[in-house]
Amino acid sequence: MSHRKIRSRSATVLHPDHATQPPAAKSSAALLPLGAMLLAGSVGAMAQTAPAASEKTLSTVVVREQAETPQSKNNLRATDSTIGKGQQALRDIPQSVTVMTEMLLNDRNLDDFREVLKTTAGVTFLAGETGEEDVRLRGFSLGQAGDIYVDALRDAPLIERDTFNHDRVEILKGSASMLFGKGSTGGVVNQVSKQPFLMDQHDVNLTVGTGKEVRLTGDFNIKTGDGAALRINAMAHDADNHGASVNKKGIAPTYRWGIGLKDEFSVGLYHLQTDGTPLYNHPWFIVDNEIVPSLPASNYYGLASDYLKTESTFTTFSHLHRFDQNSQIKTQVRHGTYERDLWASVVRFAGASAQPNGLAVSPATLNGNSVITRTPKGRVGSSDLTQIQSDYTNQFSALGKKHHLIAGVDLSYEDAQRNNSFAGAPSGLTTTVGTPNDGAASPVVRGEAPLNAFKASGVGLYLQDTVEITSELKLLGGLRYDKFKGAYRDTAGNSKKISEGLWSPRLGVLYQPNATTSYYASAGTSYNTSGDTYQFALGSFAPGSNNDKLANTPPEKSRNIEIGGKFELFEDRASLGVALFRSEKFNERNTDSDTAATQYLLSGKRHATGMEFNLSGRINPKWDIFYNHTWIPSARIDESNVAPNAAGTGAQVAGDRPALTPKHSASLWTTYRVTPRVRVGAGLNYRGEQNPEGQRTLVAKAFATADAMVEYTVSDSTSVKLNVTNLTDKLYADSLYRGFYVPGTARSVQFSLKTLF
Repeated sequence: MSHRKIRSRSATVLHPDHATQPPAAKSSAALLPLGAMLLAGSVGAMAQTAPAASEKTLSTVVVREQAETPQSKNNLRATDSTIGKGQQALRDIPQSVTVMTEMLLNDRNLDDFREVLKTTAGVTFLAGETGEEDVRLRGFSLGQAGDIYVDALRDAPLIERDTFNHDRVEILKGSASMLFGKGSTGGVVNQVSKQPFLMDQHDVNLTVGTGKEVRLTGDFNIKTGDGAALRINAMAHDADNHGASVNKKGIAPTYRWGIGLKDEFSVGLYHLQTDGTPLYNHPWFIVDNEIVPSLPASNYYGLASDYLKTESTFTTFSHLHRFDQNSQIKTQVRHGTYERDLWASVVRFAGASAQPNGLAVSPATLNGNSVITRTPKGRVGSSDLTQIQSDYTNQFSALGKKHHLIAGVDLSYEDAQRNNSFAGAPSGLTTTVGTPNDGAASPVVRGEAPLNAFKASGVGLYLQDTVEITSELKLLGGLRYDKFKGAYRDTAGNSKKISEGLWSPRLGVLYQPNATTSYYASAGTSYNTSGDTYQFALGSFAPGSNNDKLANTPPEKSRNIEIGGKFELFEDRASLGVALFRSEKFNERNTDSDTAATQYLLSGKRHATGMEFNLSGRINPKWDIFYNHTWIPSARIDESNVAPNAAGTGAQVAGDRPALTPKHSASLWTTYRVTPRVRVGAGLNYRGEQNPEGQRTLVAKAFATADAMVEYTVSDSTSVKLNVTNLTDKLYADSLYRGFYVPGTARSVQFSLKTLF
């Protein structure tokens, strides 16, 4: 974003997106929030009693002659986060947190959420599901994207996402069940939405690029009155990269009132609709047990009738009640509906008998006449997800010590229907390497899908206290209890139920000798239940059974131990985080959901030990940097019920390094303001070699890609920007499955015009 001077306004309220800002003296009418009722029994005895509104005068609002824009718009550095529940300084969170600000998303044109994750160190992908990848963090599954959140509320799994309404993306590394309930060992990802603020400001961004890309976004913020504002973000995106097309439309209006007052409210709608022809996969070659990509990344060999259609719509109501400067309760209520329909082609090389030369396709025999088959692959599903969450924070003194208390309760209910293998009959249509995007369409009509049904409910209650033993030493302790229930019925009428009650502790210590240094150690746990909407142990069914309990393994349990430090550098313009971690998972189960097979790919116990590095901010007034690096030198499957086959291939066994766990992965982005009007940027993404799931002897090579940017500020309100992604047009295997890969994005060029008014 260009450095734009905001028009001076007298008595303009400071932008209130950060909870550290003091609330205003003025108060709206008293309203007991839903969260207060939910929390009354759990924190009443521990929380400091708040004085009545008539007995307490809140501090005045901060007024400045010049209004401020959101911090994330013009800085690669974030100093605070909501991912630890409530607004917290990152230095007070005893775990690694990577924050990708709006400036970083805009600089790199990261509009697809997958691209955001791919530029995050430690993240890898299981291929073959298009928008529903099994995302891995530090080598541990995020549960088919079940640990992805929007404003601290769980996002639905198996959907497409876009960043047009993102203020920033926060990634908490390591066990997180004390804060979020059932979830993975690797961590969680939180998408933070843009919020209205008290000034009129609008920007429109038009991007055109290779692959016939045209993208238009608008961000309109309107001050509607004292303490009230409306913000509307909208997006239209269309591209066709040699047949692999995408069409997206999204809108996200949010109205916020009582901003900075004792009672603050907001109500927002989010709607995203996508329709495209997906690039499902490419076949690979194997040379000396090394995966060799076979086809250009820009080529599309699927059918013209293939499609991926998704629709996400949810409404969120939020109420923030400030008891005083030090205590508040925030309640959010969300209901959403999510739909997905996929019909794609699994691309393979035809056998030797079907090739014109009678030879199997290999790097030596590959040519334009090599025949490609296209096998149908389909999924369909829908979910209704309702959530209520209240988070209470309070800073008080008791027994001669300062306390920072956070407590909360959340309730969720999901009603889902899915068919994960709804492919339709084979079309018999083939093509050749030399004729990508041949326009052929399948004559098959899939009809109505038989659907499995899944209903789940969850209740979670947590409490955490950070005690200031001295001005330099803080101790943290937290505990959460979750009750999870699920009921599943398959298309044959068989049914299963699951009910689990689990405790999740969290411990930490912080040593902060000064305002720029924080050392910490922490230990936490996480767990994954044995059933969810994507896989529910179908192999445990007996024909005609109607069992009350899910007869399978108990929930997976994990723990994460981390020691690290966080430092403010370069006259407090940049932040550095360094951490040493060890993550372990027990009772691990990862069935092949593609075929509902009963054989586990991994089972038992495994660990990953490594280091995490985060650097973001401004080295000097002209030079900005973002760097994230995950190093995992030790990762091992310690116990497994999978035996090696006679050929020594197949799924990983005890003693192997887990799949999709490279030793090194890193992301770098840096910009420099050459002149007051010209800013240049460059970036690198690196991922070390790794194995695909289910192919223990195969290795995908390490790769590095380079990006570049140049931005020119035409005027205070207008800028133009040129981005080149994958400068060298590197061909590499980005996402992996046991029989194929998805290539990384080919070189692309984008030109953007942005105007503010």
